[in-house]
Amino acid sequence: MTEIGHVKIAVTTNDLLQVDANFANTRQIVFYDVSQDEAEFLDCAQFKGGGRAAKRGPGGGSGCSMGDANDGDTVDQVQIRVDALEGCHVLFTLALSDFAAVSVKNRGVFPVKMEKRREVQDVIDSLQRMMKHNPPLWLRKAMRCEVRNPEFLLVQDA
Repeated sequence: MTEIGHVKIAVTTNDLLQVDANFANTRQIVFYDVSQDEAEFLDCAQFKGGGRAAKRGPGGGSGCSMGDANDGDTVDQVQIRVDALEGCHVLFTLALSDFAAVSVKNRGVFPVKMEKRREVQDVIDSLQRMMKHNPPLWLRKAMRCEVRNPEFLLVQDA
């Protein structure tokens, strides 16, 4: 369980360095625990051609390796990825369909569609700035905190 003030994020990536993948066909989803001042890598879920969870990742998160289906069953790639988001609060992805966005939201995860590729560290840094200064409602909910500081309600000068 994530501590108050911490957010577990998921990032779709093919190269492990950037948000550079579409949710439905990403090769990996990496997971981080992010607070205002720190970010810790938790785990990585890896996906292959189609299939089901083969094992848990060593990082203690919800990571898994998805193997090839060998029983001839059709595999729902979107659902496999949605299931991997268990316990996450926010998903950062390059693209996702409306169906995938609804599925992710129904899982209790806030989907953030990136306009262009960004380094994972840049995404974490931006999230931390938001957490410190003026978190939007969806982020306050993810952090499981109430607005205790009325300054958050004021428009801040840039």
